[in-house]
Amino acid sequence: MGIVNVTPDSFYDGGRFLDTRAAVAHALQLVEAGAEIIDVGGESTRPGAVPVAESEELRRVMPVLEQLAGRVKVPLSIDTVKPGVARAALAAGASIVNDVAANREEAAMWRLVGETGAGYVCMHAKGTPQTMQLDPAYADVVREVGEFFEGRIERLGDCGVGREQIILDVGIGFGKTVEHNLELLGAARSFARFGRPLLVGVSRKSFIGKLLGAEPPGRLPGALACACLAVAAGVQIVRAHDVAETVQAIRMTEAILAKRS
Repeated sequence: MGIVNVTPDSFYDGGRFLDTRAAVAHALQLVEAGAEIIDVGGESTRPGAVPVAESEELRRVMPVLEQLAGRVKVPLSIDTVKPGVARAALAAGASIVNDVAANREEAAMWRLVGETGAGYVCMHAKGTPQTMQLDPAYADVVREVGEFFEGRIERLGDCGVGREQIILDVGIGFGKTVEHNLELLGAARSFARFGRPLLVGVSRKSFIGKLLGAEPPGRLPGALACACLAVAAGVQIVRAHDVAETVQAIRMTEAILAKRS
């Protein structure tokens, strides 16, 4: 899943693809590099990010989605927490809603997904981007994330979302410490019990920097290590900025795993 941030303030590439032409060109490059899903977002969800008005988010993402819909054969995903943005994006050709606010209680987004049959990335988070890194605490992060998935799958079903529409994401960096992130990655295989595709987003995230003392430009090796280990544990979708490098690392991992006795 290649990342296209149509934002001025995303933590790694904010502002680089705010222009529609630049964002479309970048998305086409990611597809050429091997991306099998393109995830377009118009609102940063980095820790401390300021919310964006729905009208502004639509202004950013809709021209990009409309141009890509007729030019790429891979699925398009809309990275949004707003049902209105999701509805417009799905009408324009997106087929997946990537929802970092799946911890919501209001059901409008889920009813929309149920009505449209779209894919739905159900991501675990604690709090909001404004609060999520203010001393997050768990008694047992792996167990609690698993319980969250159990409850959300049931709630999604109540809103008309078929189990086959759901993708699960443990939400690395969304209300987790470095240790929580490492525990979740180490236990990735345990979430296979839900029988749904697993997505992981580790690309250049801050926990890598905190652990290894690297700024975002220097975090690619750490992100690739996490991606490869996640794939070995059964994760099917890796969300990444660096598609060519990630594809090569994953293909090598898969080739080795295929020769396991």
